Amino acid sequence: MSTTVHPTSVIEAGAALHDGVYVGPFCHVGANVELGAGTRLISHASVRGTTKLGSDCVLRPYAAIGGVPQVLGAEESPDSRLEIGDKCVFHENSTVHTGWPKTGGLTKVGVNCLVMVGAHIAHDCQIGSNVVMATNASLAGHVHVGDNVWFGGLAAVHQFSRIGRNALIGGGAIVVEDVIPFGSVIGNHAKLAGLNTVGLKRRGFSKADLHQIRAAYRAVFKGEGLFKDRLASAATAFEGQALAMELIDFIREGGDRPICKPG
Repeated sequence: MSTTVHPTSVIEAGAALHDGVYVGPFCHVGANVELGAGTRLISHASVRGTTKLGSDCVLRPYAAIGGVPQVLGAEESPDSRLEIGDKCVFHENSTVHTGWPKTGGLTKVGVNCLVMVGAHIAHDCQIGSNVVMATNASLAGHVHVGDNVWFGGLAAVHQFSRIGRNALIGGGAIVVEDVIPFGSVIGNHAKLAGLNTVGLKRRGFSKADLHQIRAAYRAVFKGEGLFKDRLASAATAFEGQALAMELIDFIREGGDRPICKPG
């Protein structure tokens, strides 16, 4: 399959375009960019920096991928990198920045992610697979997002926050604390509103799975006594139950980081 580049686009010397890449009108591809097989830049899209896109990605008009981190004094550098997996779609005016070398240097996005109009992924974020970011959702630097997380429109996440897999971030939520796996958060500032039950059912979690997750959730967030004591008791009670321990271990691994709790 041949590669197609519209004559109005600029492909800098050094860029690597694999088989079947399509670059439409008025696009710009930088010298240190690699576009995977079958990736399509529809029009007016920009890919810069030391950036690697997987196969079959789509960049809609005015998507800007691989920009310099929004950090005072940051400049383009080969140590400032971005890696994006296969089959990711970036809609109009969405942005993803490369990492900042002083704090890791790598922004990474998994496979099959959908980034809608105006959404932003900042430097050094680590995004899992099958993540959906609705219109104008924004992630600050160093945010870690697990697989299958959905962000509603206008949601915003504070830097260094962690969001566990299969979580749901409600539209307009302002997240300043870590969000447990399977959780659903809403509001400004966001509070834990329960579990993302609908999303878990859609992804094939069984009734037994949901029962285990609910039991762990109740033990940690709704029991008697101090939160740290409930967490320790739950770790003992649910030992060997993988989904329950995923929720419990996520909290414990955060150390002193605040965790988003029910209002």
